[in-house]
Amino acid sequence: MKTSAMFGVLLLVLSTFFSATSWAEGAQAVSIVKNPNEVGTPVGKRGPKLVKFTLEAKEVLGVLDAKDGTTFKYWTFNGTVPGPLLRARVGDTVQITVKNDSTDQMIHNVDLHAVWGQGGGAGYDSVAPGESKTFTFKATTPGLFVYHCATPIIAEHMSRGMYGMILIEPAGGLHKVDKEFYIMEGEIYTTGTGSEKTFDMDKMMDENPAHVVFNGSDAALAAHPMKAKVGDTVRIFFGVGGPNLTSSFHMIGGIFDKVYASSLTIPTYTNMQTTIVPAAGSVMVETKLRVPAKYILVDHSLTRLQKGAVAILQAEGPDQPQLIHAGPAK
Repeated sequence: MKTSAMFGVLLLVLSTFFSATSWAEGAQAVSIVKNPNEVGTPVGKRGPKLVKFTLEAKEVLGVLDAKDGTTFKYWTFNGTVPGPLLRARVGDTVQITVKNDSTDQMIHNVDLHAVWGQGGGAGYDSVAPGESKTFTFKATTPGLFVYHCATPIIAEHMSRGMYGMILIEPAGGLHKVDKEFYIMEGEIYTTGTGSEKTFDMDKMMDENPAHVVFNGSDAALAAHPMKAKVGDTVRIFFGVGGPNLTSSFHMIGGIFDKVYASSLTIPTYTNMQTTIVPAAGSVMVETKLRVPAKYILVDHSLTRLQKGAVAILQAEGPDQPQLIHAGPAK
C-alpha cells in the first residue's frame, strides 16, 4: 500500500474509532479529561516568591470510552485526569493544600516528586473525606516532576487517575515557544460486561490493563485535536501516571527536535524519533511543525493505540512541497 493511502486509512480508522459520542453519555457520568491546552502560567523572569496550590481529591463517575458510553469510577485531583499542571520556579516557597471532598469514600494524599521530605509531602497531607491539610516546601531543583496519591493501595489510586505534574522552572523561566500542551499516559484496569466498568485488582497485579489512555479517557485527545500552525514551535509536557508501564512516546509524521529528559535547560537528546518515559517519569519535548498534517501522538508500543493511547496534533497552513509532495520527484 502506498504511504499516502496507508495514512489515509489510518486516519479513517481513527476518525471512526473516535466517534462524536457525547463525553457525558451514561447516567450521571462526567468528563474527566484534562484539556491539554491548560498548562498553567509560565513563571517568566520574576524572582522567587510564595506560590499556593490547592489539590482536591474528587471521586467521580467518568466517561471511560466515549464511543460506546462506558463509564468508570475515577479518583481525581480537581476533577480531571491528570490533575492540574502546577508551575513554580527554583527558589519559590510552595504551599500545597490538599482537600478531600466530603462525598468521597477513601483517604487521599499527594506525593510530589519535586519535594525533599517524608513521602514527598504525603507524610503531611493525608486527608479523610471532608478534611483539608496544608504543607509547605522549598523548590530546590528545576525539572518536570510527577505527583500522585500515595495512599495504600498506591497503584490503585494512580490507576484510577490520581496523578499530575509539577513544573519547577529554572531561574529566568523557560524560553518562549508558540504553543504548549500537557499530556499524561495512564493505565486503567477494568472488568465487567455492562456499561459501567469496575476496577480489577488481579489485572493490575498482572500489569494487564484493559485501557491505556492519554488524559484519562479512551482516545479523548484524538476526538478533540490540539491545534497549531505550520511554523509553530510546540512544547509538550508529557508524563506517565502509571502505575506500571513504560511509554515509547512518538509523533507519527514528525521528529522531536529537542528532548529534555532530566534537565530543563540543556536538551538530553536532539532529533529523536521516539523517547522512553518510565512509569511516574516525564519528558519535555519541543519541535517545529514543518508541514501541515494531523500528527498522531502515540505510545509506540502500538497495541496500546488500540487500548486508547492516542492524540492528534493538527497543524494547519500552506503545503510545503519542497519537503513532501505526492508523486515522483520534480
